Amino acid sequence: MKQITAIVRPEILEPLKDALTSAGVHGMAVSEVQGFGNQRGWKEFYRGTEVLLNMVPKVKMCLVVADGEVEELIDIICAVAKTGEVGDGKIFVTPVEEAVRIRTGERGEDAL
Repeated sequence: MKQITAIVRPEILEPLKDALTSAGVHGMAVSEVQGFGNQRGWKEFYRGTEVLLNMVPKVKMCLVVADGEVEELIDIICAVAKTGEVGDGKIFVTPVEEAVRIRTGERGEDAL
């Protein structure tokens, strides 16, 4: 099993969620986060003073899936989230040793 963590633009959340559920994803966790990467934020003027806003709002989506689904889901995330501009986001894939469904006690891929 693998955990796919995608950090994307907030406006991409609904189309991405729809695309992933159409591909058979049954569950995901979504959080609103702030951070910066190469984009380094942007400058705005507040009451005549230039202010650097370096924490960019993003959405963090976490999925735990079977090993065989990873490449297909990465392709879907990239296709939906890519605008070609700085700030499109990142995808991280990490191994998951165990998953347990609390209600039933199911373990491994059966818990997904």
